Amino acid sequence: MKKDQVKAGKTIQQQTGRTFHLATRLLPKRIRHATYVLYGFFRIADEIVDDPDGPDPDEQAEQLADLRAEALGEQPTDEPVLAAFVDLCEEHDIDDEWVVEFLDAMESDIDTDRYETYEDLEEYMRGSAAAVGVMMTDIMDLDDDEYEQALPHAIKLGEAFQLTNFIRDVREDVVDRDRVYLPIETLERHGVDRDQVIRLETSEEFCAAAEEELHRTEELYREGVAGIRFLPEDCQFAVLLAAVLYAEHHREIRAVDFDTITHEPDLSTARKLLLVAKTRWHWLWNKDPEAVFHRVSAVPAGEATHHEHGRGWMRWLPTR
Repeated sequence: MKKDQVKAGKTIQQQTGRTFHLATRLLPKRIRHATYVLYGFFRIADEIVDDPDGPDPDEQAEQLADLRAEALGEQPTDEPVLAAFVDLCEEHDIDDEWVVEFLDAMESDIDTDRYETYEDLEEYMRGSAAAVGVMMTDIMDLDDDEYEQALPHAIKLGEAFQLTNFIRDVREDVVDRDRVYLPIETLERHGVDRDQVIRLETSEEFCAAAEEELHRTEELYREGVAGIRFLPEDCQFAVLLAAVLYAEHHREIRAVDFDTITHEPDLSTARKLLLVAKTRWHWLWNKDPEAVFHRVSAVPAGEATHHEHGRGWMRWLPTR
């Protein structure tokens, strides 16, 4: 990858993903530069459908169609991140299937504003989160055994990150996009109507629904972190730190009693730096990712139930 291509991806991450950027900086160069490019590609696609001041739906679809052709190498591009992404996919044998899955998920955001069940949301996350986990695992160039062991956990960690986003950003998703990502069945089980969320009317019942989804997300973190030990040794701390930093939003969500309709929980730079130092200190004494995560993170310690929920992930795994 050329220096200007890597720099373009890095700039996108610095501007739109400060938490992940902090962890990415600690990856070894061979993985760090590839991660900048992957992240840049993800955000370019995401911004087409998530920018509140962006184009109308028809134009969004046209832009995604062009992006799809460029990302799959079917037409040339002068966008440095996309050009680097195409080369990256070839170099690391990233299957076109996962590029297509990711872009399909982005396209579904154009006209989908609700998910009836968690299984429906999980199917969406096949593209928006699982595909990301697969591509990140691909760029680490693991041997076949390590890859097979690491991949299901990487998928779960990707889902955990995204579910944290969905719970944290309920207000933003309604205000900017008229979307509700929390499963309707969870809301209704607690007596909450989707229209109530769209009207930004909070309630104890909504908070209970958000808490239920938070518990589901924390199980995914435990399952995801359990696979960090299969990654290259010089990548493990950075991935662990990303999990610790992102899960820290759960502490903020709990601090507002799960009311993410009224509040928009966020982490200060000082809080993030403190977590970096705290995680590093524990890592120096114990190189067990699960032990350090349970010691440092906002996720309560518990026994990972290894895929007890959502076993459908197995049908997603690529052959190698």
